[in-house]
Amino acid sequence: MTLAGDVISHIALPGLGLAFLFKINPIIGGAATLILGTIIIWNLEKETGLATETTIGVIFAASVAIGALITPKEDLIDALFGGFQPISYFGFLVGLGIVALIVIFLFKFKNKLMISLFSPELAAATGINIDRINLYYLLSFSLTVILGLQFLGALLVGALIIVPAAIGRQLARNFETFLIASSVASVLSVTLGIFASVYLSISLGPTIICIAAILFALSLIRKR
Repeated sequence: MTLAGDVISHIALPGLGLAFLFKINPIIGGAATLILGTIIIWNLEKETGLATETTIGVIFAASVAIGALITPKEDLIDALFGGFQPISYFGFLVGLGIVALIVIFLFKFKNKLMISLFSPELAAATGINIDRINLYYLLSFSLTVILGLQFLGALLVGALIIVPAAIGRQLARNFETFLIASSVASVLSVTLGIFASVYLSISLGPTIICIAAILFALSLIRKR
C-alpha cells in the first residue's frame, strides 16, 4: 500500500501539464487531477472488487501517458522533479493546515485503518465502513502528495512517503512508535535537505530524497 501511495503521485502529472499549458498555478492543476484520480480509483475498487494497488496501477499508467503527451517539453523536467514555483507565505500556511488535517485523521482513525488494511473481513464484522475508510485513506495520500508536489514534482514526491515509512518500520516496535519515527524521519529529511540545498546551491527535491535515503541506510545500521 505504501508503493500504491507512491504511484498516486504520478496522477498529478496530467494536471501539471494542463496547468503549464494554460499558464495557471501548477499546484491547482495537480491537485485537481489527484483528487479526481483518487475518486475514480475508489469507485473502481468498490464497483469491480479489484485490489486498490491494481486500480491505482491502471490509472497511474494512463496518467503518465496523458501527462507526457500534454506537458510542454520545456516544463516536463519541472513537472517531474519540482522547483517550478517558489513557496509563498499563504501557501505555507495552507500547507500547515493540510498537515494538521492529515495528522488528526491518522490519530483519529488509526485503529480502523489498521483493521481495514490487514483484515477487511474482521473490519466488516466489527461494523467498520470499509469503503468510507478506504476513501479517507486515499484522500489522505493525495493531500500528502499535494504538500510535496511543489518542490519534489510528480516523480519524487512519492519517495517522501515510502522512505520515511521504511525508516519507521526499521526502528519501531509498535504502531504508535512507527508513526512518530516516520514523521520525524520525514521532517528531518526535508529540513536537512533545505539546508544542504541552500548551502551547496543544488536542486531541493533530489537533495531531500538523498538525505532520506542516507537516513534509511543509518536505520539499517541501528536495526542491526
